[in-house]
Amino acid sequence: MGSSTEQVKRFAAVSEDVAAIARDHSPAVLACSFGAEDMVLVDVIARLACPITVVTLDTGRLPEETHSLIERTQRRYGIDIDVRFPEGGAVEALVRRHGSNGFYASVAERHACCNVRKVEPLARALAGNHAWITGLRREQSTHRAGVAAKAFDDAHGLWKFNPLADWSHDDVWAYIRHYGVPYNALHDRGYPSIGCAPCTRAVEPGEDMRAGRWWWERDDRKECGLHPRVVPIRPVESAEVVE
Repeated sequence: MGSSTEQVKRFAAVSEDVAAIARDHSPAVLACSFGAEDMVLVDVIARLACPITVVTLDTGRLPEETHSLIERTQRRYGIDIDVRFPEGGAVEALVRRHGSNGFYASVAERHACCNVRKVEPLARALAGNHAWITGLRREQSTHRAGVAAKAFDDAHGLWKFNPLADWSHDDVWAYIRHYGVPYNALHDRGYPSIGCAPCTRAVEPGEDMRAGRWWWERDDRKECGLHPRVVPIRPVESAEVVE
């Protein structure tokens, strides 16, 4: 089944949005986890040859399928991907304190792991940039229902753009089929959301799209800390213009 007329218009609009970010907010980065949404944005950036850096976080616990997709993406698009790693000393201290899989023990210990492996490396990757782009969508979870297409991120001191905020799951996959975009093999095995291997599982029919992330936790607002307030950080409508 091909893409609908409305979806094709949506594809074009996102391309325009990404081009505008590159033009008006350079230097900018795409924070890419190599999920389906992020692959849409990688494809847009590559097709338009936008000067936007694609940065990813290698936490040390990624699935092999994600590593494989990183390599395929570099070959397909001929782009350099800025791979960031956690500080070795911080990982060693974390493991000494909590064990290799201490994140299963409590939410606090899981947050500690995410902070070392994700939050701190992302902060380093964002430093010196004027904007960052993500693949967040409102449909992904109730906690993300208020995500803004554009907001000023006071924590990192730069603009945050979510060009796919109003896209549906069907829109994402229509784009992938339309342009033949490579994607993570785990999506075909029931993984709508993919993170670290020990913290991600497939979901059952009818489950929330993020039910496979940190599935042992009861909190339905499960996030790793990269997007601690996915309701608008400071929506563009009320934010001051920052040069």
